[in-house]
Amino acid sequence: MQYDVVIIGSGPGGYVSAIRCAQLGLKTAVIEKYKTFGGTCLNVGCIPSKALLDSSEHYHNAAHTFTTHGIELKNLSVNMPQMIARKNDVVAQNTAGITYLFKKNKIDSFEGLGSFVDKNTIKITKADGTTEDITAKNVVIASGSKPTALPFLPIDKKRIITSTEALNITEVPKTMIVIGGGVIGLELGSVYARLGTKVSVVEFLPSIIATMDAGLGKELQRVLKKSLGMEFFMGHKVTGATTKGKTVTVTAQNAKGEDVKLEADYCIVAVGRTAYTAGLGLENIGIKTEERGNKIPVNAHLETSVPGVYAIGDVITGAMLAHKAEDEGVYVAETIAGQKPHINYNLIPGVVYTWPEVASVGLTEEQLKEKGTKYKVGSFPFKASGRAKASMDTDGFVKVLADETTDEILGIHMIGPRAADMIAEAVVAMEYRASAEDIARICHAHPTYTEALKEAAMAATANRAIHI
Repeated sequence: MQYDVVIIGSGPGGYVSAIRCAQLGLKTAVIEKYKTFGGTCLNVGCIPSKALLDSSEHYHNAAHTFTTHGIELKNLSVNMPQMIARKNDVVAQNTAGITYLFKKNKIDSFEGLGSFVDKNTIKITKADGTTEDITAKNVVIASGSKPTALPFLPIDKKRIITSTEALNITEVPKTMIVIGGGVIGLELGSVYARLGTKVSVVEFLPSIIATMDAGLGKELQRVLKKSLGMEFFMGHKVTGATTKGKTVTVTAQNAKGEDVKLEADYCIVAVGRTAYTAGLGLENIGIKTEERGNKIPVNAHLETSVPGVYAIGDVITGAMLAHKAEDEGVYVAETIAGQKPHINYNLIPGVVYTWPEVASVGLTEEQLKEKGTKYKVGSFPFKASGRAKASMDTDGFVKVLADETTDEILGIHMIGPRAADMIAEAVVAMEYRASAEDIARICHAHPTYTEALKEAAMAATANRAIHI
């Protein structure tokens, strides 16, 4: 065999797995069909969206809070082409970093579409149509996902667009409709709402970010409506969308079955993502994908039904998160090398990068109620935080859920400033099976946002929060 491991896809799962394989002394190659490494995350997902979120937050603060801080500006405006150019530069820096890491770790890379000839032979079809075969003892499928399309709603990539096209609009639209109240829709919707676009969110379910603790969605909806003027149409079933000139018309039915019509300059379809397995030649090695979501079935070791063929990230079951894919990439590399790695799927945090940020780990209140688990709740609002008052970031709260008998932390859910970073403390605590009392007894620096977590833990143990 030419290689010990061949990895199809260079997204967070694929490139991290490749690097870990190389560190473990395995001869490794990566196949990537696009010209740049990094997959969806680095090219059209996590990284570019965070770049635009950051830029738009700077503008929003300049427009709405700088005067309160004593900073006076005149003739404030948005240079959208420059904002997009900065985003593109951030992407270029990150993808170039992957190229450097591959060279540093002596990982071979091939540009083209990788497909199975048999379980040890991969055909690489290049852009010019030529092909090349490589062989490997083990293959890792890390081909990622693509935006889910609605069969009755054609995406023209001009006015009816996906998250990919939404990252490259070179004007500030007056109006925008976002179909889907999940993470992607809310993040991109908030980017344009901060810049002055009137954003309407159409969601089939009764709450936004419905997979997270219900209290988080309720608070986020309130804040986005209050601070950004975003409009929400909850419990609405989209029935179609048409484009005429520069106007998109979206039709839907509300909870009562009444017809609703919305018009806007753009419509972002953000109803989730689907595993990308097209062209992999899975049928050549006897792998069948699941009917729902097109996922590749794997066992507890992330190995498919074919020995030596593994799958990680968005193409298998579970949350479609870059950090989940990274952990799975390391897990598979170490498994192939004969080690005994472990992933605790209950402790993979979820984050929404709106402002305020939303972050969650462990079980929600709804899940605990469904399981019949007796639990305690401790909550602390950021409006009572000295650090949050100083930065004018007083929306949101931290909630700690602990076992009623043992006090072990079962879930931590937060919405507020820097929640995306704060959640790491919660993950560490839960990984070591900490009690709420443990966090309550840890000295937290003052003044910091993380004091809210300590106060929530104190509230969960004998209701003894100090600052409320």
